[in-house]
Amino acid sequence: MFYAIFAHDKPGALETRKANRDAHLAYIAQTGVVAQAGPLLDARGDMAGSLVILDVADMDAAHAWADADPYARAGLFASVDIHPWKRVIGG
Repeated sequence: MFYAIFAHDKPGALETRKANRDAHLAYIAQTGVVAQAGPLLDARGDMAGSLVILDVADMDAAHAWADADPYARAGLFASVDIHPWKRVIGG
């Protein structure tokens, strides 16, 4: 099942995001459960959050993935919301 993670960065955390980006991307590649992903942007076009679509068994697996993300471990996010998601177009 698909789950959408909406994670919003803490204000002023762009350098934390940049410093942990390589580890975050490696985690995505290593886990193999990310169907789609990309940064949320602020009004200036700077990265300010993440949208990640996971293909995992259940909500517990989605939370476990989100908690282990290097971005989360670095304290980047002000908030993280996870929702079941149904793909209608694409893929």
